[in-house]
Amino acid sequence: MATQILMPALSPTMTEGKLAKWLKKEGDTVAAGDIIAEIETDKATMEFEAVDEGVLGKILVADGTDGVQVNQPIAILLEEGEDASALDQAAASPAPAKAEPAAPAAEAPKPAQAQAPAAAPAAKGDRVFASPLAKRIAREAGLDLAQVTGSGPKGRIVKADVEKAKAEGTGKAAPAAAAAGKAETAQAAPQAPAAAKAVASATPEQVAMGRPFRLEPNSGMRKTIARRLTESKQTVPHFYLTIDLRIDELLKLRKQLNDKGGDAFKLSVNDLVIKAVAVALRRVPAANASWTDEGILYWEDVDVSVAVATDGGLITPILKKADQKGLATLSNEMKDLAKRARAGKLKPEEYQGGGFSVSNLGMFGIREFAAIINPPQGCILAVGAGEQRPVVVDGALTVATMMTCTLSVDHRVVDGAVGAEFLAAFKAIVEDPLTLML
Repeated sequence: MATQILMPALSPTMTEGKLAKWLKKEGDTVAAGDIIAEIETDKATMEFEAVDEGVLGKILVADGTDGVQVNQPIAILLEEGEDASALDQAAASPAPAKAEPAAPAAEAPKPAQAQAPAAAPAAKGDRVFASPLAKRIAREAGLDLAQVTGSGPKGRIVKADVEKAKAEGTGKAAPAAAAAGKAETAQAAPQAPAAAKAVASATPEQVAMGRPFRLEPNSGMRKTIARRLTESKQTVPHFYLTIDLRIDELLKLRKQLNDKGGDAFKLSVNDLVIKAVAVALRRVPAANASWTDEGILYWEDVDVSVAVATDGGLITPILKKADQKGLATLSNEMKDLAKRARAGKLKPEEYQGGGFSVSNLGMFGIREFAAIINPPQGCILAVGAGEQRPVVVDGALTVATMMTCTLSVDHRVVDGAVGAEFLAAFKAIVEDPLTLML
């Protein structure tokens, strides 16, 4: 029997996603385990594997469609020997229980619907549950879905129900409703390019000057970053602690290790900073904490999130148990995570979680900055560039390679004294990096 392929939930918090690209086309043979599509979540583009085998009979959701709800049918898979006549039957049938995750709350039927033996047409003003395909066909045919009886799961109106209403001449919309449907269709059509809509939100000065621009639509990742960081800055009581570190000994150790490492590893300053952060967190565990309304979570493992810039925005892959790993292991693992982050290939468990974040802009020549905390974590360390500066050592003026770091702290989780204690431990390790070998 033909089966529906449903939009998967690729992370515990995913409720919708973007069907970025189909890797199979209609008529292609599909084997269990084949990669059939790429799904874009709020943080990464992930591969979607087929669970069953058969022939991809019909694609219901096109490439590039955003806002596809979890558990929504996106394609129909035909078994061997079936033809296109099975497609309508599959569209009207409930999905197999094994492939159906919990339905979103918005799709939950009203109590009256749950008790009714058969779905009844929706009363005027009630919400009508119908598949996107059924809605489009009804709109084009001028049908009122409120007058169509659904045969799908929980009374959902599917394509077969709309086709039946068309054939029987039932479900015709009233003149006003038909006009509204046509207006909706006209509104749905791209009458003006997205750039024209952007002009409406531009400032009067920009419009008056006729300044040229290029509109880049917000990706799901960019929207998530904007929402989370806005919430963080508005709801988390940040305070900042800044410290200057002398890193000459750190640079010497890095050179010595790289000279001996050959092709096995190539340490960066950031690798050494991450290891120093991890060791400092083990020494000051009160800084390795997250806020919840019920209480403060003190993490037993030292999992360090590291900010990585990608074309779509910032993502923070996690180096788990970083304090227990050697420098070569940390360095190679970080390079692999960064490479897959930029390619959008991280798994959710590789960027969700972590107890403390590091953001390094030193490679761009940034001397000092303050980062926004990544909730629910309690701290993020902003690392600036190493540069030669005049300093006073034992009453004499000399030149040293200095690096400025700023710790952004959630005051609900970490007090000023704890933040200062962490930075003191971090400074001691960086300025005497042989302690990293212990």
